[in-house]
Amino acid sequence: MSKHDRLVENIKIAYIGGGSQGWARRLMSDLALEPRISGTVSLYDLNLKAAQTNEKIGNLMSRQKEATGRWDYKAVETIEEALSDSDFVIISILPGSLEEMARDVHLPEKYGIYQSVGDTVGPGGISRALRTIPLYVEIAERIKEHSPEAWVINYTNPMSLCTRTLYEVFPEIKAFGCCHEVFETQHLLADMVREMLDIEVVCRKDIKVSVSGINHFTWISKATYKQFDLMPLYKQFVEKYQDTGFEKEAGNWRNSVFNSCNRVKFDLFKKYGMIAAAGDRHLAEFMPPIYLSDPETVEKWKFHLTSVDFRKKDQEKKREENQKIFNGELDVTVEPSGEEGVDVLLALLGLEDLVTNVNIPNQGQIPNLPKGAIVETNALIRRDSVQPTLTDELPLDITNMVQRHVLNQEAVLQAALNKEKTLALNAFVNDPLVAAIPRNKAEALFEELVLSTKAFQLG
Repeated sequence: MSKHDRLVENIKIAYIGGGSQGWARRLMSDLALEPRISGTVSLYDLNLKAAQTNEKIGNLMSRQKEATGRWDYKAVETIEEALSDSDFVIISILPGSLEEMARDVHLPEKYGIYQSVGDTVGPGGISRALRTIPLYVEIAERIKEHSPEAWVINYTNPMSLCTRTLYEVFPEIKAFGCCHEVFETQHLLADMVREMLDIEVVCRKDIKVSVSGINHFTWISKATYKQFDLMPLYKQFVEKYQDTGFEKEAGNWRNSVFNSCNRVKFDLFKKYGMIAAAGDRHLAEFMPPIYLSDPETVEKWKFHLTSVDFRKKDQEKKREENQKIFNGELDVTVEPSGEEGVDVLLALLGLEDLVTNVNIPNQGQIPNLPKGAIVETNALIRRDSVQPTLTDELPLDITNMVQRHVLNQEAVLQAALNKEKTLALNAFVNDPLVAAIPRNKAEALFEELVLSTKAFQLG
């Protein structure tokens, strides 16, 4: 029997954040291109109109001539309706508004703190987490009530704390977080193989990596391509490009806020001897302000500070495009996204096995990080099972850096759950970016960024 002869029908997916302007279209496109599964997607969003737009776009995609997967999309008014009888729950939300995100990212600049993303760590990441955790408490409670057996796949940042909150509220939940940052490192390693060995890597999945750490601060200790050990080769690659950085086309890093020359990644390898498996924009925020002391330093390291004005313009562009498709003014396209969401669904349904990186509670897969913390490692995903891969202990110097963030994230979680202002403040000032400024300024920033926001009701 070929893989296309096996079919699983009548699947129900609950999509929390189903009014998404971008990610939803990538998922719907991938579902349309997969012939082995079909069913219904319930789109729930606080913005019902946006969910209704995606309902029409999803159904248009499912009817395209190149579409082999058959899905019915339906925007629903309540989260309970979306979750009821669901086999899978996908969560991809914007916690709060872009105006609140602008405060997260840009208000700290008044105090001399610059952030390249501002959604995971740093003052912006912590502020976003305190706003997001209460939302995830409610989502976890609704899942426990209406779809306790469903597999829950989280894409929202801060990834670690969102996933950790789900387990804190509903310990029996079957949830994990997915992130594509490691994929980009595999693409970089494929470029390295082409550059150094003159071998074309057909698929980034052919680059096998051993992943260990926490989301956006993940490390690779082993990397191979067929018979080649890539770690010695990467050392040569870094030595060749550590000063200039590496990119396929010279100057391309300036063309997008998401591009970089990997100089931060290379510098971390020189310091710690492992491959940092995230983009420079994320990696820089986990460190003291070595790479983020000011915009000129960021420019020197050849990555970007992602302004929220860019995000606002990008969201509006996507909204306008979706509206044109909704109005019949623009044709819908169906093409692979490069994401693994549908591959994950196929594996959980037993149609194929998948090894990929996931964020899930530490059951001992990273021996020298706390049990229960959300860590990122490879996992084998197969029918109704996600089994994390046991890794080696992280080296002590890397453990010290990772552990600081793990414990800080736990403090943020408990502060949000128990409304403990002092605990939240102490976690805030312990972050490496915040710790670089005097305590009195850090406290002033906390008051202005966190406590002045109505969404935070800390004691």
